[in-house]
Amino acid sequence: MRSLPLNVKNKCLKLSRKLANLFSRRTRSSRVHKIYRKSAPIPSRADTLGGADVARIPPELWLLIFREATRITPDPFDTTQELSFLEREQTPACQFEAYCTNIRIKRDLALVSRRWNALMREFLYEFVWISHGTQAKALAHTLLLEDLRGAPISSGWYIRRLHIETSTLDRCAPIDIRNILDYASQLVVYTDRHSVKQNAFVPQDPRCTPEEIFSLLTHSSKDLRRLSWKNYDETPLYIQMSALFNRPSAIEYLEITSCTPDHAAYGPPPHFSAIELPALRSLKVEVDDYTFSIFAAWRMPKLRSLSVVSCEFNYRGQGFSLFFQTHGSLLQQLELGHSSSLIESHVLDLARPELELAKWCPNLCEFICSADAEWHWQTPDWIPPHVLLPTHPTVEFIGIRGIDKRLGERDDTFMLLEQLSSLQRAAFPSLRFIRDLSPESHALRTYRPSARVATFWTRLLMTCQEQGVWLEDLHGVNITSRALKRASLDLGKF
Repeated sequence: MRSLPLNVKNKCLKLSRKLANLFSRRTRSSRVHKIYRKSAPIPSRADTLGGADVARIPPELWLLIFREATRITPDPFDTTQELSFLEREQTPACQFEAYCTNIRIKRDLALVSRRWNALMREFLYEFVWISHGTQAKALAHTLLLEDLRGAPISSGWYIRRLHIETSTLDRCAPIDIRNILDYASQLVVYTDRHSVKQNAFVPQDPRCTPEEIFSLLTHSSKDLRRLSWKNYDETPLYIQMSALFNRPSAIEYLEITSCTPDHAAYGPPPHFSAIELPALRSLKVEVDDYTFSIFAAWRMPKLRSLSVVSCEFNYRGQGFSLFFQTHGSLLQQLELGHSSSLIESHVLDLARPELELAKWCPNLCEFICSADAEWHWQTPDWIPPHVLLPTHPTVEFIGIRGIDKRLGERDDTFMLLEQLSSLQRAAFPSLRFIRDLSPESHALRTYRPSARVATFWTRLLMTCQEQGVWLEDLHGVNITSRALKRASLDLGKF
């Protein structure tokens, strides 16, 4: 038999393919009609996941689906939400509970199939909360094994937020933290809540010194926005943070806790190098007067919010004054961590220090302090909110912390009422808002308040209304007499 020409064979093949497609369409359509006529049951989840249509979904779309499915509120990577000290932060217990719930959802999704496991790897490692020292060791071991096996991408590359918060007796080994940071090159948030082991009687590993860890943080990650740093030894900060001298940083929030450095071992330098932090907007420090003098030499053109605590109660020191003289004009929000009574109980001659915070901070709009202020014989007619800032001409907002403690300590609320009423007098002529920043006080006022608590808030609200000042709750909502009555009657909310 004679063979067909090549062009005829090609035409036959094309025709056969068209016929096959035509019949397959008819078959599929007939099957669909039969399914609708017979009212077949809904396919199971396993059949749906194993279907061909699901397999055709591109990885980019799966990543968007997983992102929405594993979203946590508030967003742990949104650094703009926590730049103000007025932002209501969750308690560590609530934060950790929300994290555990979220990580269980991610784990369940990662166990569905191999494909989902590979796609969920990014979400499993993006936020790591270390609550035990063994967890840090296990994570460091995993990252090292991946490197030895030649993994194309390390899991540490996906870590964007690292939160270390353990108990005092279960802290992390410094070498484990060092190994984790070696691979976490995309960090956006790094938080250390006093959770790294330090032994002053054992020679320190040169790879784990504070200078090496800080240098690794600043050089490995170009996107670091929030940094909470704890100085565990007596090395001055200008030595630890030397990595920032020649490298502009993108840090927007900086929290530093430091003990008093060993002046005899290091001695003060002839002049402090000027570290440039062009993006820093919020600074929280608990340091000594020597370290304040270091901060005074920093260049922070965008600094707007400051929370300050002197760990040695030296508020009349030269470094403290120099810091506010240099950066005070930039501040719009100031929080003084130590209360007036605490300062006066530790330093007797600081009962009325001659500080000019109002002069050094002319643009201050928001002031945060504690309710723990006492009457003083030098000002018998009124109680200033804080011994370091008794008056200010431009402050429009004052936030009060710890009102619940004052309400619980004494049966008589006269002193507390006088303190809050004193805020509305000539000492703060621009004041427009007073806010209760205590979650416990908010609960005492809104859920079946006692007669004493209800009377206190009613009297304070009447005084604020007479002076034209808005009284706000924890969420920034105005406190009204109607809301106080409804809470007293236990009628709930509308």
